[in-house]
Amino acid sequence: MAPKTNPLKLNKLQLRTLAVFQELGRHEATSTRVEESGEVLITMLPRPHGNHIHVGARVVMTKDASGLWNEAVWRALERKGLVAQDYPVALRLKPAAVDYDTSAMDAIFLGSDH
Repeated sequence: MAPKTNPLKLNKLQLRTLAVFQELGRHEATSTRVEESGEVLITMLPRPHGNHIHVGARVVMTKDASGLWNEAVWRALERKGLVAQDYPVALRLKPAAVDYDTSAMDAIFLGSDH
């Protein structure tokens, strides 16, 4: 039997936010991997640049990344066991968050034109 899609029943805002956190976690400029625990420390949140933010070589529309600056979203992800957070200062993606399937949210990532 195939694994259940979205087993923690994250809403769309939570899924989009987790997808952006996962992408931030893939880049050394915005994160640090903690090898001992498998966690990823998000060390920098991007600032909006007009109507979008830059995440590595990709961009995300600000409307799709609004959860990055929403304490309630951070707390919901913490309750679901995906992150450890100290809003707005620090966020650690737990291994479950790193591995969580957010592929349905891939459409929010666009190529960068600059």
